[in-house]
Amino acid sequence: MRRWLHRARRLRVTLWTLIVPPTTWAVHFLFSYLWAAVSCAKIGAWARFPTAFAVGTVIALVVIVGAGVIAWQQARTPGDPAPHDAGTDIDRLRFLAYSTLLLSALSFIAVVFTALPVLVLSDCR
Repeated sequence: MRRWLHRARRLRVTLWTLIVPPTTWAVHFLFSYLWAAVSCAKIGAWARFPTAFAVGTVIALVVIVGAGVIAWQQARTPGDPAPHDAGTDIDRLRFLAYSTLLLSALSFIAVVFTALPVLVLSDCR
């Protein structure tokens, strides 16, 4: 675990890293609703928590947590206290890292709430 955190510390947060968590949530959201539509149309019944849906949800959560860990490591870069508005490279890095960390938390919650209907609902009506 410590080795993985050391590797995450070396990675840099960029705009590409910033869009990974919400994009992962959007793909999971699309996957979830397509899965529900296809299972209700083809099977005719609500399939209770199939393996493909569980695997897709776990993969989405792992990707989001990975982006969050990288952002958390980068947000802890030493420097001036917030606000990070000076325009220096370190301030830009910490601003992107903090934004990515917040988007990761929001996307994690969104994926969990997207997966909840599969657990709660039991009918295609």
